[in-house]
Amino acid sequence: MAEQKKLKLGVLTSGGDAPGMNAAIRSVVRTAHHYGIRSYGIKTGYEGLFAGDIEEIDHADVSGIIHRGGTILRTARCAQMMTEEGQKKAAEIIKILRLDAIVIIGGDGSFRGALALSKLGVNVMAIPATIDLDMDCTDYTIGFDTAVNTAADAIIRIRDTSSSHERCSVVEVMGRNSGRLAIMCGLVGGAEEVLIPENPVDTSSVIEQVLHNRSQGKHHNLIVVAEGVGNSNKLAKEIERVLGIEARATVLGHFQRGGTPTARDRMHATIMGYTAVKGIVDDEKSKAVVYRHGKHVLLDIEEATTAKKEYSPRLYDMTKILAI
Repeated sequence: MAEQKKLKLGVLTSGGDAPGMNAAIRSVVRTAHHYGIRSYGIKTGYEGLFAGDIEEIDHADVSGIIHRGGTILRTARCAQMMTEEGQKKAAEIIKILRLDAIVIIGGDGSFRGALALSKLGVNVMAIPATIDLDMDCTDYTIGFDTAVNTAADAIIRIRDTSSSHERCSVVEVMGRNSGRLAIMCGLVGGAEEVLIPENPVDTSSVIEQVLHNRSQGKHHNLIVVAEGVGNSNKLAKEIERVLGIEARATVLGHFQRGGTPTARDRMHATIMGYTAVKGIVDDEKSKAVVYRHGKHVLLDIEEATTAKKEYSPRLYDMTKILAI
């Protein structure tokens, strides 16, 4: 009797790195090993797929990585994958490699690439990983919790020294298209104001808020700004010019991407990696692993990429109520 052919699975990380990606890779590879599936790591995301930078990885190869930040497979943004020609080429390479499925770990751009591949006949499983939590299909993305903790720790340290000097602190966190990271950082950091793309607040309103706070006895003000709003240095200079108080801007930048992932990020990454491979075993086709209403579930990849969640001001309003 002929031996049954083993399934072959590719795994890649794409776009911006997020703490917990390694935990997801580990989970994918070890779950695949359990079910007799061969795993192949694709280096530097879609770029590595085009370059043929791929090698087989086994359960022993992912030992000791669950706690590591970044991604052992490395990652990159790939302009070629945004074109129809590039997408067709990627699908053809996957077929040449005889991969039965591919697990794609990344953010919204990575999901759009996954959707394109699925329409070209590739079986994809997409796992959301981005520190910005800017994907409407899921209540949680890998890396968000670590980024909040990292930024919050920096914000508290800035608050300590700024309080001593009675300064106004403007802290810019990541989040190009979404203010979810900024809102959470403002909430746990005790910010007096949070500026996000979804809820524009002009400079004059911020200055009025700072002036009002000082009249109420506050000697230090903290303003958290999302990357998508930007102009943090300009805002600090304007506050200093108008109010005559010392104001400093700090841009945290890619500092938020690094570091050991929190237990929460490792937990979600591990469950999502397992769920993706189990979906392949159960003959699911082209899905995204999302976290909704307290459960990890599989969602059609097209629905995942087109989902829209209406902005809710609840957390922003909470920040404002607690600030004064």
